[in-house]
Amino acid sequence: QVQLVESGGGLVQAGGSLRLSCAASGLTFSRYAMGWFRQAPGKEREFIATIPAWSAGTTTYGDSVKGRFTISRDNAKNTVDLQMNRLKPEDTAVYYCAAALFLPGATNFKSYNYWGQGIQVTVSS
Repeated sequence: QVQLVESGGGLVQAGGSLRLSCAASGLTFSRYAMGWFRQAPGKEREFIATIPAWSAGTTTYGDSVKGRFTISRDNAKNTVDLQMNRLKPEDTAVYYCAAALFLPGATNFKSYNYWGQGIQVTVSS
């Protein structure tokens, strides 16, 4: 019954921006930390960003996207977004949103309970 559905991906030129959104259903969204990961062909799944369930918590970003990407959530709408700016060709990957009931702020994909299907982001040079 739990579903995480990503949207907003596509093709963009280097230096451009995209905004990904993840809509969650079938879970008590406000109790889950949310994260974004990505995986490119031949590479390991990479941590991008996480945001805790509580408003007082802090967001965390992977080194490769710090200063360029911003994660946000709206618990009233059960959505988590990823604003991606100054995109680079190496950002090309399938992007996944994920939900973690425990270990909020975790950067390891094994800590997450539920995953979306993923959405393609392609950055051309």
